[in-house]
Amino acid sequence: MGNFIDLIIFFCLIALGYFAGSRAERKHYRSIREREEKFLTQPAVTFGKFQGQEEVAEARLVAGSAVISVDYFKRLLAGLRALVGGRIKSYESLLDRARREAILRMKEQAVGADAVVNLRIETTSISKGSRRKNTVSTVEALAYGTALYRRPRPGHS
Repeated sequence: MGNFIDLIIFFCLIALGYFAGSRAERKHYRSIREREEKFLTQPAVTFGKFQGQEEVAEARLVAGSAVISVDYFKRLLAGLRALVGGRIKSYESLLDRARREAILRMKEQAVGADAVVNLRIETTSISKGSRRKNTVSTVEALAYGTALYRRPRPGHS
């Protein structure tokens, strides 16, 4: 009887983790979409020139970093998927959120810029403390580029 209760508790915790993780992910995506709308007019491009670049008054490095953790349920699903192979959608959404969040944080540093050029994105997985090799527990994305301002910003020359 004790093993049955332990099994029920385990499945209840898994279900709780699934629903809490899904809710947190939906909330984060909603926040990302709202902030992306705000910065829609500020381009961030991978190439280094844009129209009117000769008028640039200031250029500065801007960067944004985001570290997103994998919830236990997604890690469990990824482990099961690794047994049979194929896409691991839970990790794909994790990387998508991390990249988009990092770009938004970079754009927040570049408020008032006419464009961010030479955009680069670096990603890495952090699995410190994991007993098993090749497991992902946290993903970091770093977005950086050069913010170009055609007019001097107030308080800067």
